[in-house]
Amino acid sequence: MVAARGADRRRPSPRRAAVVDVGSNSVRLVVYDALGRAPIPVFNEKVLCGLGRGIVSTGRLDPAGAKSALATLARFIALSRAMGVSKPDVVATAAVREAQNGASFVREIERQCKVAVRVLSGSEEARLSAEGLLAAIPEAEGVMGDLGGGSLELVTINGAERRPVGDNVTLPLGPLRLLDAEGNRPQRLRRTVDRVLGEVDWLSRLAGRTLYIVGGAWRALARIHMELRHYPLHVIHHYAVPARDMEQVAELIAAQSRESLIRIDAVPRERLDTLPVAALTLARLLRAARPYRVVFSAWALREGVLLTHLSKRERAEHPLLAAAQGVAHHPARYAGSGEQLIRLTRPLFLHETPERALLRQAACHMADLGWRMHPDYRAEQAFHEVLRAPIVGVDHPGRVMLAFAVHARYRGGIRSEVADPYRRLLLPADQDWSRVLGLALRLAFTLAGGMPRLLDRVSLDPNGRRLTLALPKVEAPLLGEQVEKRLDALARALDLAPEIRLAG
Repeated sequence: MVAARGADRRRPSPRRAAVVDVGSNSVRLVVYDALGRAPIPVFNEKVLCGLGRGIVSTGRLDPAGAKSALATLARFIALSRAMGVSKPDVVATAAVREAQNGASFVREIERQCKVAVRVLSGSEEARLSAEGLLAAIPEAEGVMGDLGGGSLELVTINGAERRPVGDNVTLPLGPLRLLDAEGNRPQRLRRTVDRVLGEVDWLSRLAGRTLYIVGGAWRALARIHMELRHYPLHVIHHYAVPARDMEQVAELIAAQSRESLIRIDAVPRERLDTLPVAALTLARLLRAARPYRVVFSAWALREGVLLTHLSKRERAEHPLLAAAQGVAHHPARYAGSGEQLIRLTRPLFLHETPERALLRQAACHMADLGWRMHPDYRAEQAFHEVLRAPIVGVDHPGRVMLAFAVHARYRGGIRSEVADPYRRLLLPADQDWSRVLGLALRLAFTLAGGMPRLLDRVSLDPNGRRLTLALPKVEAPLLGEQVEKRLDALARALDLAPEIRLAG
């Protein structure tokens, strides 16, 4: 995570946006709630058409796949327009750009569906995928690997630099292409993958760094790894794994027969034929590049396409803050309370890192998510809503810290049957941070009833051995037994004595 840059406080545009991705294996439509920095998918559907099946041997798109893709695209365009998207972005990748009949297929799409289709070059696909990943993980540094049905894009990335997207290459290592060229013969597949990877002279730069993984087949491997580890948080985005662990799982899946894979619940049935090849490719990439860890990303090409419509100011906003504000606005009880909470809690964390400051700000924006829920279930429901929210710009420990803070805001602590399974993902100091922040938010909402304007002249000051809650005398009627109890709980968490000071 990195510190937030100047956030655009304007509400996102109400215009819905959509991207249709015509890939070598699948055709997917994603409709987003708005064109903004952290758009939330409101509809997501994929059909495995297999356009690129047989392209190595025939040089043409698969006839059955093309028929299926045209029918799917007609449905997707009709759906997106019915959902309020006037001009969906339609992009096509490896199979369409390489097939002899790719251009005629595009013309047929444009004729039948009345949309423009953008056929991406290999370098364009790699760049847009990398920019989409960096939009979700701004601090990403290493190499992105995006595996599609027909190709593998590798891109060097460094989010800390002015030009974060560097060397890139498109390799003929998609599972459909490999199966067409080599058949289901592991030794030949391994030799081909090793030979192609060996031609990438800059791949050695990945040694000891991070490999960021994109692509449906590789995300399926993440789900398998989660199941093997009994990992409690089933969120693929920003799932981080030691490279050696992932290599072992990839090698295990690459060696399985179709019959064996059927018995593994985490394996998608539509990937039974291609998953072993995708796993073999990942295992050989990890062996060749020697990163120290892999991180999975749910954002890539489609989000990279959306970014092209945003201004520089919109793109500069940190995705976690944009996502947190977006989640909080659906619908908010009182608008704008996040800014007052950020100011009020800042003195409690004077020496916080930029990463912690970003988490605190996000928690403040999402602190009132549970207001619509039954009081007996607010802590539990708000915890799960934050834990599973479609937010980016935060890793898994950070996501759990946010959920714990919101849980403590409602319950007064972070221990419960609901929260305890996720405790293993945090250090004790992280848990303490979440509890203190949650107790501060609990105090603020009790004092002001959630109305942000009542916090404008209220402050918290941890000074010496005391935690002082200061407010004007005119606001004294806001005080009461519950406020004193909340202040006492926060002071004890900080090992301080509570004090109330009326001024003016």
